[in-house]
Amino acid sequence: MANIIAIANQKGGVGKTTTAVNLAASVAAAEKKVLLVDLDPQGNASSGLGVDKGLFTDKNIYHVLIDELSIRDAIYPTGLEFLKVCPSDNNLSGAEIELVQAIARELRLKNAFEELERSEGIKFDYIFIDCPPSLGLLTLNALTASNYYLIPLQCEYYAMEGLGQFLHTAELIRKGLNKKLQQLGIVLTMFDSRNNLSRQVVTEVKNHFKSTVFDTVIPRNVKLSESPSHGKPVLLYDISSTGSQSYLSLAQEVIKRLEGTDKVETEKQSLKPLTEESIIEDLPEIPAEILNDIGPTEQKGVEYGNS
Repeated sequence: MANIIAIANQKGGVGKTTTAVNLAASVAAAEKKVLLVDLDPQGNASSGLGVDKGLFTDKNIYHVLIDELSIRDAIYPTGLEFLKVCPSDNNLSGAEIELVQAIARELRLKNAFEELERSEGIKFDYIFIDCPPSLGLLTLNALTASNYYLIPLQCEYYAMEGLGQFLHTAELIRKGLNKKLQQLGIVLTMFDSRNNLSRQVVTEVKNHFKSTVFDTVIPRNVKLSESPSHGKPVLLYDISSTGSQSYLSLAQEVIKRLEGTDKVETEKQSLKPLTEESIIEDLPEIPAEILNDIGPTEQKGVEYGNS
């Protein structure tokens, strides 16, 4: 049975899609059979893996959710041998309305995965779900179908505000719909070594959530921003970049948590976890009176900016 992991956070712009694409690719680089399900109507995970939209107009996750198609018929290859994708397009935005009157509408994705497990053919070791930035029916389907959820958390104070609400919702789903649902962990994203506020957020989150926070911290990185425009995960675009190395390190942690293995075998060199300490430059402390005047800024649009 596959490990099914929903990558979710109701706040937008925190790195969900970037994490879904690059974590799935990094786990696939360890020769694990991986399926990435794009459950966001924006379809950025699909385009980020270079899947031609003309190929899946009539066969994507939307048609699976409305029971027109088996999920096996909506799976497409990518540039990595062990990574497949079930894409989406903007038709998915209408699925929540169409399913309002449907019986057991929150179980559509779970039923699709169960059918996939029973059918002949490829068996996946990991299924990652890129959730939309909301707590609507699509995210409900993802959490109901998953064994675990992973929360990308931007290193900004605004990103922390909705975390409690999401955790409460996940707990309600665990009690009412999916008793197997567990938190896999929190991954800190968009860490800016030049920003003292980023370091403060990292410290506060790790102090509060302790071992649930992954050691690997995802930094802001230009290559992470550029790779989607080339239709590639960052490890195929520039494996030597800090962004690529950090997601390979995160994949190592994820596999270790789920399988108890101490090492992830990839074709590249052995990797050590990339923590905030390893990428922080020796910066002077910002005076408290200046910090008091600096308000947290919310990131919109592009998930990762300059570095």
